[in-house]
Amino acid sequence: MEAIRPRWWSADAGDSAARCGLCFHACRIPPGGTGRCGARRFTGGAFESPFLGQFISIAVDPIEKKPLCHWRPGTKILSLGGLRCNMSCPFCQNHAIAHPKDEPRTRGLSPVELVETAQSLGLGSVAYTYNEPTLQAEYIVGAAPLLRDAGIASVMVTNGLFSPEVCAELAPLVAAMNIDIKTFDGGSYRRLAGSADAGGPDALAAVMGNVESLFRARVHLELTNLVVPGVSDSEADFAGMVAWIAGISGEIPLHISRYFPAYKYVAPATDVGLMKKFESVARRKLKFVHLGNVW
Repeated sequence: MEAIRPRWWSADAGDSAARCGLCFHACRIPPGGTGRCGARRFTGGAFESPFLGQFISIAVDPIEKKPLCHWRPGTKILSLGGLRCNMSCPFCQNHAIAHPKDEPRTRGLSPVELVETAQSLGLGSVAYTYNEPTLQAEYIVGAAPLLRDAGIASVMVTNGLFSPEVCAELAPLVAAMNIDIKTFDGGSYRRLAGSADAGGPDALAAVMGNVESLFRARVHLELTNLVVPGVSDSEADFAGMVAWIAGISGEIPLHISRYFPAYKYVAPATDVGLMKKFESVARRKLKFVHLGNVW
């Protein structure tokens, strides 16, 4: 497969470094270095990403697993997962691929091969999921038109922290997205994003801006909020998030998901009573509210 080159970067004026424009971090990368995600590197002569078009997981899932419950319900979707992430959530359930200790073996899949794979399985949609699909943005931009010409829709399950420029290019190409709103507290969001410095980029503002832009662009949106003890279990913050969503549209579905201990985070699983309380709060303003991981 021919290598796919990163597009969103520029030479940093005044020195030999590069500036990545893929996500809200806007990493300054010196020669020989990588960005926060570990997926973009600058050799000093070129900007590279060996992960573009490389996938560690290719599977067929129910669409509801994304979760998307109001877009082609009852159908199956081809799911692609790659490596790395631009956030540092200590409770990451997919940490083995988002923050691998070693570099697992991946499979290269060209956009043409992706179309052929989806067609051979009789599937009408493809999801970039499991890890953060922002890191496959150039691949998605190249593959989406080919998929669309074949009658196959593109879907992203994402933290929504791509740059405004990337958001603008993805919006007309991606039919549906589930965006994970990590928390509605700016300080907590910065820590999860790996930019704890109060003077650093504002992760919450970045994802809010992208959600609003994608809604205006008529991308089908569903939002997820994982309720994590000590991170996103504030009733006031949750109510603020619901009010913000309702201010965009009361018909945007919200998935409230229960946390279980994972990766570096050992707090007990989220109290089911709190989950149901949050559900009640959300239903006052939102038409479609779903509880996840509650049995």
